[in-house]
Amino acid sequence: MDESNIHADRSWVVGIDAGGTRIRARLADAAGGPALGEGAGGPGNALSVAPGALARHLTEALRAALPSPTEGGSRHVRAVVAGFAGGGEGVGRERALAALARALDAVGAAPGAVEVYGDAEVAFAAGPGAPADGLVLIAGTGAAAARVERRRALRVVDGDGWLLGDAGSGYWLGREAVRAVLRALDGRGPDTALAGPVGEMCGGPGKEAVLRYAYEGHPVRLAALSPLVAGAAAAGDGPARELLDRAGVELCATVRALGPRPGEPLVVTGGLVGPGGPLLGRLVEGVREWGLVPVPVPDGVAGAVALARLAGSLDGASP
Repeated sequence: MDESNIHADRSWVVGIDAGGTRIRARLADAAGGPALGEGAGGPGNALSVAPGALARHLTEALRAALPSPTEGGSRHVRAVVAGFAGGGEGVGRERALAALARALDAVGAAPGAVEVYGDAEVAFAAGPGAPADGLVLIAGTGAAAARVERRRALRVVDGDGWLLGDAGSGYWLGREAVRAVLRALDGRGPDTALAGPVGEMCGGPGKEAVLRYAYEGHPVRLAALSPLVAGAAAAGDGPARELLDRAGVELCATVRALGPRPGEPLVVTGGLVGPGGPLLGRLVEGVREWGLVPVPVPDGVAGAVALARLAGSLDGASP
């Protein structure tokens, strides 16, 4: 972290966005202003990452974000808020709280307020003005949407994982790309420019290499093929454009299931619908009829900071 911005008389907050791929931690002044420190760690899904590994990944991110002990260490941290994939409720929430407690102890922090949210909740709070009520859509490796009321997810749609759900997600696109290539190789479907880059990533141009890649290792790694779909579509490939269209329809259906109200906030994040995401334009068009305007944010760490400022405020004012 940049210790030149740290002053001993300040109170700090920490926001954490613990996603399935990595953890991000941000140190900020409790009164407002830009980030004072940033750190990253390994995967942070509270349900799928082993408890010990989750605590280590959190500790790694916190140590990078916080000042060194000689500069005041962690003693000025007033509040910590963390949003976890898989950590919004139940067993996942319990695991997240336990791992966060271990990590805070490891870095010598004893904040007065420690709160755990789901990743959708901190992503929603990353919207302009840290909204309390509205809709949020996450579409990256997986896909889920939620209705948020009073900063907590009241109802979640999809997020059902690679086997049963996550429609329109990066995994979904990768799987459909493989299917399109296999159909083309068999002559059951149209030729597609996806065959070249998919074959290259799978280790060979033939069907055997594609099948081996698909069935060896964890199925979710098919999400790594999703950027190839966007690239082929941008180059004019019809089957790839069709896949993006279908993914957009799936994500719009996920939002529609929440009963959108005209004019309410819709915060969106993840590699597919965040800033510059390949499905953002399709989403904008698809939800317009419901009176919604998607607001893309890069991730949920800014929302976690906003919620930490709220948690650490003495008067309960808005962050």
